[in-house]
Order: sequence, then structure tokens, then C-alpha cells
Amino acid sequence: MPIIIAGHVAVADDERDTYVAAHADLVRRAREAPGCLDFAISADPLDPGRVNTFERWESREDLDAWRRVARARRTGIRIRGGRVAEYPVEAEVPVFG
Repeated sequence: MPIIIAGHVAVADDERDTYVAAHADLVRRAREAPGCLDFAISADPLDPGRVNTFERWESREDLDAWRRVARARRTGIRIRGGRVAEYPVEAEVPVFG
């Protein structure tokens, strides 16, 4: 069953872009990982302290395999809050066309 992980974290406004840039390698590697359908860590266009997270995986096994090798870079940037959750996908319905 496909899985989506989505949400956001809050960091200091002046550290947001550094946080996003520090995860560029993680995003690149995740997108190359078996079973990764999409992966993004991006700056929010309206909130200067918000970092949006989105992941879509083909299966629990693919996600678990990624987590074993992900090795996210330690940035030293304090996460001040936010919410990131996992959503099992029961069905997929195209939105456009």
C-alpha cells in the first residue's frame, strides 16, 4: 500500500533557507531510492519560518528501507514546532485529466 508523509516544521525565519539547502542531498538521494515516488523539503512561500515536507512511497517496505540508510544531515537548527504525519493511501484518483 502506498504511503504519504506530509506536513511542516517551524524553524527560525533566518534559518529556514539554510535548513532547506542542508537537506538538498537527502532529497536527491531519496528521489533515487527504490520505491520513492516523490520527495520534497521546501520553503513555504508565505511563512518565512515554515519548511514543508512531502514524501510519497510505493510501500511500507520501501519507506522502511529508505529510513535505514537515509542519514539526514544534522544541521544544528532547532525545530520549533510543526506537524509531520504518515498517511496510508487507500486509492489514488487523478486530479487533472
